[in-house]
This record gives sequence, structure tokens and C-alpha cells, in this order.
Amino acid sequence: MRYKALSKDFYIRNRKNVIGEIEKDSLVIAVSNNEFPRCGDTTIPFRQNSDLLYLSGIDQEETILTMAPWHPDPSFREILFIKNPSPEMITWFGHRLSKEAAAELSGVGNVMFIEEFEGVLHNLMCNCNKVYLNLPEDPRNKPTVPTKATALAKQLREEYPLHRFGRLAPIINPLRCIKSAEELAALETACDITSEAFMEATKIIAPGIYEYEVEAALIGEMIRSGATGHSFAPIVAAGADTCILHYIKNDKVLKDGDLLLMDFGAEYANYAGDCTRTVPVNGRFTPRQKAVYEAVLRIYKAAIPLFKPGMNIHKINAEVFKMMDEELVGLGLYTKADIAKQNPDKPLFKKYYMHNTSHFIGLDVHDVGQRDWTFQPGMVLSCEPGIYIAEEGIGVRIETDVVVGENPIDMFASLPVEVADIEACIK
Repeated sequence: MRYKALSKDFYIRNRKNVIGEIEKDSLVIAVSNNEFPRCGDTTIPFRQNSDLLYLSGIDQEETILTMAPWHPDPSFREILFIKNPSPEMITWFGHRLSKEAAAELSGVGNVMFIEEFEGVLHNLMCNCNKVYLNLPEDPRNKPTVPTKATALAKQLREEYPLHRFGRLAPIINPLRCIKSAEELAALETACDITSEAFMEATKIIAPGIYEYEVEAALIGEMIRSGATGHSFAPIVAAGADTCILHYIKNDKVLKDGDLLLMDFGAEYANYAGDCTRTVPVNGRFTPRQKAVYEAVLRIYKAAIPLFKPGMNIHKINAEVFKMMDEELVGLGLYTKADIAKQNPDKPLFKKYYMHNTSHFIGLDVHDVGQRDWTFQPGMVLSCEPGIYIAEEGIGVRIETDVVVGENPIDMFASLPVEVADIEACIK
């Protein structure tokens, strides 16, 4: 394991918190993510289901956790099913957890091999009235590929039609949103590695190199520092491509006079860093680039203190949108008279700032949490205003991760952000 695992007490506490929210005589089943083939006998690198990881700490494929706190047999109240680390399997695929190691990591006393699940499942079902399942739920992304969780839901509904079924998401998502001290420490490490990667990349940024060379510098430093890699596909966009929000080709040459927008983050212990910096390729902003950058920077600085308990993403957006109008007028992109005449359903700023200012961050870079959820201490969110003027080929975004509190914490406060500091970095 590349990273230091969180304590088993953390996972024990998480399971207790979930059990405290479910109906009496219920069963919780959390299953791991699928493995996806790439070609032949190789697979795409495995990424654990975040709910299962949050409840058990087990970061390997073919894992199931069951919680049946009212089961008459105490040994059946928590069971962890893991892949059998047979000698043949280890020869081909390497180390997998033993029963003893899985028990020590998760704090679950009863660990069985995955082949035993079907035999135990019937016993568990006969001793519960309702089953909670961790189906993938995200209003921004409807799954197009069946998962182990959806397959299990279908199986259980067919085999046990008189049982009631419930969603784990409404219970576990609010719990996952508020980060413990251990989680904040893991996130801080992810952000520190992300910062180191940015500083490493600045050493090579210059006209004539390719975007993918900058990407290589980022990932190289992340891996050297103990991250598992990028927390999402990195955006390394130069010139006109700075105006493409999810540009990930990273295959263009950096030209003299271009801006370079880097949106990237390291993943450590499955927790995600997420940072954006925009820099001049030749080490000097043009007057127009500087004006746009400083407009974004003013909004960025004013927005971070808004991440206090009682706020929500909608309220953050409302404040940023007002600031955005003022800055875009100042840049000469439209006038106050134009604002007075605009269609309220199609505000003018949307042409130059078309995304939200914030999203939740945690075990996933776009973590669980809704835009109308009231901020509470310990929540972590991005703050990422930007201005994109496609007709001028100028796109600027500045992003940090913020810990909600009466005095919000900027997790990338050590990274350069002022014009002079950014220019000094590149030079």
C-alpha cells in the first residue's frame, strides 16, 4: 500500500454512525466497484467504491461488507468478504490482504472469503426486514454501465420479493460530507503533494514544449511523493484551449505569448486534491492577460471567506455572479446598460463564466453533496472562479480547496497566486 491507512477506529466509527441511522431489523450491504478489462488479460487500474472504503478501509477488488446489527448470532452482525489470496492468484496479480490483515485494517472481527458470500447471504436475508444497498447515485452522472451493486439489487429483488429495500446514499452521503481530523490530514497531504507537483512543473514551462511534458512533470512528482496518481484526468491547456473547460488531450505545443491553464490534483489515500493555476508560458502576462487574471483573482480572494457555516453553493454562486458582472463590465465585455436589458434566464456573464464556483471534495474529487446543503464545519469544497474569453483566446481559472469554518482554511495558501509571484515562478 502506497499510503498510510486511516485508523481502524475511523472505520468502526463510520459503521456505527450508519447503523445509528437505519431502521431496526435491517441489513446493510456495501459492495466494491467493478474491475473493467482493458485488453487481453489486463484491466483498467482498479478504484475502490468510496462508500465501501469509507466503511471498511479495504482498497481491493471483490470485497463486500455486510452489517446486520440485530442478527441473533453476534458473529453475523458484521462480516467482511474479501478475495481469497491463493498462491496461484498472488503469483499472477501480487499481494492481497489476508483475513488477519483485513480484520486489523477494518476493525471487522469476522472476515470470510468472497466465495462464502452466497451461502451466508440467505441467512442474513432471513433475519432482516429491510436491505440498504450502496447503488451509485449522483445527480450529475447517471451510470451507463451496470455495477456490482446494481446487479446485487436485481438479484435480491428477484430472490426475496417480500423484503423492503432502501438507499444507503441518503444516510452515508451527509456523513461523508463532514470530514474527520484523519480525513482532513489525508486531504492536506493530497494538497501538499499537488503543490509540490505544481512547483516542479513550473521548472520546465517555456515556449516550445508540449502540454504533455508539463503533465509528465506533474505526475512524476505525485508518484515520487507517494500519491497513487491524479485524482482526475488533468487539464493542461495552452492558448485558445484554456477556454475549454474539460480539455484533457494535452497534446499542443506551448507558444510564446500563450497562457497555460493547469487544473489537476493528487490522490492520496483515495482523497483528492483539486487545484488550478493559470500562468504565462513566457513568464510575463500581457497587459490584457494581466487584467483578466487580476479580475479573477479579486473574485477568488473575496469568495474564500464566504465558505462559512450556514452558507451553501447556491449562495456562494449568487455572490460570485454579482462580482463577475462587475469585473466583466470592467474588462469591457459588456456594459451596465446591457445588464439592465439582459434576459434574466440567460445572463450575460454566462458567456464568459459558465460553470459553478464550487463542488464538494473528499474521497471523490466531485464528492457527494448537493448545492443546497448547508455548510457545516469540516466540509471541504473547491473555490474556482474563472473568466473565459474565447474570441480572444484567453481563459483564466484559479482554484483552491477550502475547509469550511468561521475562518475558512485555504488548503493551497502556500502556492503562488499573485501576478508577480506567478511570473517569478515561471521565470
